[in-house]
Amino acid sequence: MHNPRRYLLVIVLSIKISIAFTQETQWIETAPGIWKATAGVPESYDLLKASGALPAREAIAAIAPATFPLSQSDITFEVVDGKTYLRFPLQKEEQVYGFGLNFQTVHQRGKILQLHVDHYGGKDNGRTHAPTPFYVSSKGYGIFINTARYINVYAGTAVRKDSKNAPVAKDRNTDKSWNARPYSDAVEILVPAGGVEVYVFGGPTPLDAVRRFNLFNGGGYLPPRWGLGFTQRVKTLYTAADVKKEIAAFREKGYPLDFIGLEPGWQSKSYPCTFSWDSIRFPDPAGFVQELLKDKIRVNLWTNPYVSPDAPNYKAILPYTGSHTVWNGVVPDLTLPQARNLFFDQLQKNQVAIGVSGYKIDEVDGYDHYLWPDVATFPSGITAEQMRQTYGLLVQRYSADLFRQQNKRTFGLVRASNAGGTSFPYVIYNDYYNHKDFITALINSGFAGVLWTPEARASKSAEEWLRRFQTVVFSPMAMINAWASGTKPWSYEEVAEPVKQLALLRMQMMPYWYTAFARYHFQGIPPFRAMNLEEGFAPESKNEIGSTNLEENPYAEAVSKEIKDQYMAGDHLLVAPLFAGQKSRKVVFPKGRWYDFYTGAFAGDGEVITVTPGLDKIPVYVKDGGIIPMMQPVLHAPAAGEKVDLTVRHYGEKPSSYLLYDDDGETFDYEKGAFSWREIKVEKDKRGKWKGTISSPVKGKPNTVGKVTFEFMTK
Repeated sequence: MHNPRRYLLVIVLSIKISIAFTQETQWIETAPGIWKATAGVPESYDLLKASGALPAREAIAAIAPATFPLSQSDITFEVVDGKTYLRFPLQKEEQVYGFGLNFQTVHQRGKILQLHVDHYGGKDNGRTHAPTPFYVSSKGYGIFINTARYINVYAGTAVRKDSKNAPVAKDRNTDKSWNARPYSDAVEILVPAGGVEVYVFGGPTPLDAVRRFNLFNGGGYLPPRWGLGFTQRVKTLYTAADVKKEIAAFREKGYPLDFIGLEPGWQSKSYPCTFSWDSIRFPDPAGFVQELLKDKIRVNLWTNPYVSPDAPNYKAILPYTGSHTVWNGVVPDLTLPQARNLFFDQLQKNQVAIGVSGYKIDEVDGYDHYLWPDVATFPSGITAEQMRQTYGLLVQRYSADLFRQQNKRTFGLVRASNAGGTSFPYVIYNDYYNHKDFITALINSGFAGVLWTPEARASKSAEEWLRRFQTVVFSPMAMINAWASGTKPWSYEEVAEPVKQLALLRMQMMPYWYTAFARYHFQGIPPFRAMNLEEGFAPESKNEIGSTNLEENPYAEAVSKEIKDQYMAGDHLLVAPLFAGQKSRKVVFPKGRWYDFYTGAFAGDGEVITVTPGLDKIPVYVKDGGIIPMMQPVLHAPAAGEKVDLTVRHYGEKPSSYLLYDDDGETFDYEKGAFSWREIKVEKDKRGKWKGTISSPVKGKPNTVGKVTFEFMTK
């Protein structure tokens, strides 16, 4: 006879084996300094598939070689009950950065997060516009989890009983060094799926790890020159005549303007959208767009992707939409080619084909009560959760294709992105409006593989307006988002002139900004990034705020001073904004000599200084040997082939060189080799006087450089 207890034991063991196993990890180098491992059985849909991102392999290979940065035996993968558990080691004195577009914190060690696409709600809890599942270590490596799921992150918060570095248990009753937050030696991540791809990015520096991540995702986007100019978004129900009047005011008052943003009123209906021009406000869309183009003004259109029952393509697209609506509009399943063709063909025919230059894609982030719920279904079989995590990627990817098909670059705005979106032509924005937090988000964007704009809308005072405008000028997109307020650059009369000078400075610096974005594209270097990525930066160590009973901290950098209000802009500039109400501030310099951007005077060397710049200046500093190419303060970005004279500024006491990027500024011909890097050199001659030179134009390549003069700022 069969023994029933034996069979019961076999069944129990079978269940145990099916729901829990620890995997021996095998790491395969997929590109120089980038390793991939697979835990369990990954899902067929993930962030890289949604974005279509392809590695820039030659550029990755050009980074300094790296060895695998972690002890492989200390990395563990475990699949339990259909969920994947990942564990990565943390050393003492190791800090981690990243985990998406955070607004209030740069240091992420000690955080518990759920990475979840959402409108930012005022707290760094993982719910944000770009919850990129990538983190960077101060030890010079990065980790990327390629999943389109909401993942839970425990960034050095939990302690395993079998930890190699388990803290000593202490008696709270008698030991004053007892700590409610014992030392944790791991980043632990829970993925709600039966498997996942994991990537490790080598350094050797944190910036090198970030570069590899960006290049792995295709390299940063290179905007058209006009995209780095100035943009104004007009009120919701403006007519064509209202828009022309506003543009004329910019020209008459001498404020630069490159593209104008039309808000929901350009459509016949919105929330949900028809994607058709309103025939009363814009009776001749093609004529309107072409007239503006002749005046060197591009048109950018607001939209969201939710299709109104009154849209011309509603009935055709209906079978390819999700089960739930958003603002009573159906949600196209953009993973299906049928849905994509129907949705984007209308944008192509009615807007892009008549000369519209870009989009502002709204409402693809959250809140939960706006978007589809997690119980929604989509005809492709992609879950509602996966669609939520990737919808911003999908709208960016396929709208960008509309312009690529015409060999025209675009630059627009979007409310949600994720890993894989680095190469897309979009800057993230939101409805939150805390100025300090906007700057922290700008800093964190460099860890998340995205761009962020600290836009200006309106202010409570002229002082606040000027302070906001200063940071707009030193950001990826110089934008006033005035759809609700109608604010103009000159609306605060007492600061109208310094605002104008700032806007013109933005235009003067276009050669510098354009080269910084070229470095983003070709080399993966974020154009705006944290001080933590700058060589020689070492903030002083501080105790945690409010703690009186801390044990001696075994990872001091995890509680070192968090610098979240100054940042690097391009290779040579340190930007240290002031906010409304501030008269002075501290600036923390990395090691090396730094100089005032405006005067060339020495400012500091690896020290903390206090500055009182006055209202009309945003503190900006240039590293020793810094070269800043500048052009004339024009009202519109140079057109394709238009030559501009350059004034090349040199700061400090070091001889140095700088590679100036050049192409036609508008098309994708640079991908076929139609670009050049011209070397600018500054050194002293035999008599000890500074001398500057620029290499000759490359034969057969674009050349937009006219006369070049040099200005040696440090006397």
